[in-house]
Amino acid sequence: MPAPRKSEGAAGGAAQRVLAWPYRAVLAFLLWTRVRPYQLTILSLALSVVTGWQILADHWVFAGLALLASGTCDVFDGSVARHRGEEKRSGAFLDSVLDRVADMVLFSCLFWALATAGDRLDAALALVTLIVSLSVSQVRAEAEAVGVTLTEGFFQRLERFLALLVGLMVPGMMRPVLVALAVLGALTVLQRGWSALSQA
Repeated sequence: MPAPRKSEGAAGGAAQRVLAWPYRAVLAFLLWTRVRPYQLTILSLALSVVTGWQILADHWVFAGLALLASGTCDVFDGSVARHRGEEKRSGAFLDSVLDRVADMVLFSCLFWALATAGDRLDAALALVTLIVSLSVSQVRAEAEAVGVTLTEGFFQRLERFLALLVGLMVPGMMRPVLVALAVLGALTVLQRGWSALSQA
């Protein structure tokens, strides 16, 4: 599948710029193992399910570690595809769809866990974040369907991943993270919607 056609902002390219040497070392190892891009994509989703399970079990540190592993697979599937010469539209489609499923799993489990614990405000914020994260992707997909390319956004998938990682790993940070995700995600929806209407 095409690298870095990360559905929300070229996650692989960003990681490569920030962590060039570790990135290349991990990529070289993955290429040596002959792992296929779609296997990394599916593994990323499976690890997202593990993350959700650990959130429901109230093991947030383990959830954060599983999320980090999931994000690593999500970063490298496109790069492996590019280096192996396996860039296909079917891979990009699978990657995009499973990214959306992963978002639904993560934020649904977070909503369930927070609601069960009686944290109604945080649960509501998790639900809002789920809605706006799906809306960000939907606006882009609908824009592309009418021939408008959208890349801008205050808070895209990579930023959501990093913010949620902080919320899971740092005690007391989940509410500020959810507020940021909800507000900036909503602004991204408005920003992309206006851009699409202006260009259509």
